[in-house]
Amino acid sequence: MNRTVHLSPPDVGPLEESYLLAALRSGWVAPVGPDLEAFEREVAERVGTRGAVAVSSGTAALHLALLGVGVGPGQIVLVPTLTFVATANAVVYTGARPVFVDCDPRNGNVDVALVAEALHRLRAENERVGAVVPVDMFGTCVDYTALLPVCAEAGVPVVEDAAEALGATHRGRPAGSFGRVGALSFNGNKIITTSGGGMLVSDDTALLAHARHLATQAREPVPHYEHRHIGYNYRLSNLLAALGRAQLVRLDAMIARRRVLRDRYAKLFAPVPGVRLLGDEDGTGNCWLTSIVVDPGQAGWRAADLGTHLAGHGIETRPVWKPMHRQPVFAGARGFLTGAAERLFANGLTLPSGSALDDMQVDRVLAAVEEFVTAHTGATAA
Repeated sequence: MNRTVHLSPPDVGPLEESYLLAALRSGWVAPVGPDLEAFEREVAERVGTRGAVAVSSGTAALHLALLGVGVGPGQIVLVPTLTFVATANAVVYTGARPVFVDCDPRNGNVDVALVAEALHRLRAENERVGAVVPVDMFGTCVDYTALLPVCAEAGVPVVEDAAEALGATHRGRPAGSFGRVGALSFNGNKIITTSGGGMLVSDDTALLAHARHLATQAREPVPHYEHRHIGYNYRLSNLLAALGRAQLVRLDAMIARRRVLRDRYAKLFAPVPGVRLLGDEDGTGNCWLTSIVVDPGQAGWRAADLGTHLAGHGIETRPVWKPMHRQPVFAGARGFLTGAAERLFANGLTLPSGSALDDMQVDRVLAAVEEFVTAHTGATAA
């Protein structure tokens, strides 16, 4: 029986094994060690920032990043409504309130014009906006050329949620390097993985130093245990950092593999009416996940129909993120909405995109998609 084809399984092999074994044999098993320091340095070099702090998850990175720019109780933080819940949860951890902003339907990233409108209206209402948190959706960077001046004019710091976007760029500048601080994720399904983990990246070395302090239970540098601040057990372990270092060596090759798969999807769907690929219009994304958007009126079928068909063939798919303003936990939260995110949720489908998928698995996915398209349109996909 064929095994399930997953969306984005971890892509690990002999190189990762060798890095982990070396770290284990070195004796540096505890949270800090030379691989942790090297991983921070290497990621900062890749992103183009002055420094980095490795932590236990992307959510932890977002939490510390928000604290680092001064977000706290009584403030509002603008968050895309089309995102994973961690972006909004991290705001709540600080005591601030998320206010949701709708997306650009072309790529799912936050609607910059709507951010400008939200900042103007909130300022007129004397609301305290602590930060704007753009999310680089599915590995495609936000239009920072447009967004950064809007936030600068309002005097509001940018915390970039680049959890999905390591290796992507905007006008030649790497994801994670925009705004005052960025947050990366190394969860098991991300472009590179440390099993679980995340990282803050920034040019603000004082912010990073404070984040590192808070991430180690805010212990003061004295022989006994002394604490002046509430801290967190957020540091990444040295062993997981070793895994991350090996993954980082392979990052470009893994992005290239994902792009080949995205290009094959693009070719397959090109002759199919009412279907388009979401985002990455200029080819500068990292192709973390490839999603399609289906216009049922033109296509004659729904995205969910294709998902059901692929599930019957043991192939995992997933709808595009359910908007935060429709999540029960955020019922009643304020939003600046156009309906774009709800339409993407209704009509979007994320397809297997991982670099670990072998040629047989890729061919199996594409054959199953073509079978569905042919049966529903009477035309053969490319």
